[in-house]
Amino acid sequence: MDQPPALQTKRAALLCRTVLLPAAMALAACTTQFPPSQPESVIIEPQVSAADQATLRSLISHQDRLYRVAGPLLVNNPDLCKGNARNLLGFTAKNKYSYSAELVQAAQTLFGLGDRLQIMGVLVGSGASRVGLRRDDQLIEAEGHALPQGPNAEREAAAMLTPLVGTSPSIRLTVLRAGANTVLNVPLTRACAYSIELGNVDTVNAYDDGRRVMITRGMMNFAQTDEELAYVLAKEMAHNSLGHAGKQNMSATVGGIIDNLIRIRPDLTTLAGTSGVRPMPQELDAAADTLSLYMLARAGYNVDRAARFWEKLANQYPRTVLNGYTAIHPSTAFRLSVMARIVADVKAKQAGRKPLSP
Repeated sequence: MDQPPALQTKRAALLCRTVLLPAAMALAACTTQFPPSQPESVIIEPQVSAADQATLRSLISHQDRLYRVAGPLLVNNPDLCKGNARNLLGFTAKNKYSYSAELVQAAQTLFGLGDRLQIMGVLVGSGASRVGLRRDDQLIEAEGHALPQGPNAEREAAAMLTPLVGTSPSIRLTVLRAGANTVLNVPLTRACAYSIELGNVDTVNAYDDGRRVMITRGMMNFAQTDEELAYVLAKEMAHNSLGHAGKQNMSATVGGIIDNLIRIRPDLTTLAGTSGVRPMPQELDAAADTLSLYMLARAGYNVDRAARFWEKLANQYPRTVLNGYTAIHPSTAFRLSVMARIVADVKAKQAGRKPLSP
């Protein structure tokens, strides 16, 4: 039986609200049309430029080499570092904010760094190495306390861990590894407590300010083998151990140079000449050579080729290269004569199984 038009319209509207129909049929039958659903928003990660990728890869590659070569020198020489030996955790940790703003996205994309601190290097021979702490482990807790995350995580974590390192023989760390938490009891490592820094410049030089050692990118490229790089690291460590920057009243000057050169893009206008660094007196330089040769031997490095390396450096970058190493360490002939004697002493002590101390 036919129904009035008004009743038909009302019935159709009721069907549209109560009957589950295939989507195409529902759209055809109902007079009330709904706007099509919006597609889900897609988060597009910012593109990382090839230049930023290359910069970060080079930076981390150089830092990895520095830490690897410095490890045995730091761990095996605490008693030769005078008052600069401390208990260390034995690893480096960074997050994406550890790098300058322009490299944050590259750090996240290339190395998976986020807000949480992540292990970037483990000191060879350290307690952290012995218990199996690994690169890429993410730091969750220390002694049951959550470790900081975000832009200030490195500084805040250092403030949190320093009291623990000073009072405990080991630290209980919880790390995130392969999606699961792992608890490690990390023994602290007695070592030379020098910060090892990369100088982002191609001049061939090295610096120490009493607490830090900096090797420039140019010096790392010149030191083609790890053994040669160890010679330079040990020499700067020895200067620190002997307090030479302070004796020369150069701690602030050299500290400013290091502060500048650790930046991704340092101010190169400050590198004219010797940057205010006074040449090292030959007696102080030779004393550092002496101590460094013992440090090298104790760390397992061969000292036979050390003099040859320093002679090659002085020949290729003489003191007339004012922003180079020899300009601030000009007494090459005197240094080489002392090295010849000290190498003989070191080898005699090794042969006689005597303690390797100056």
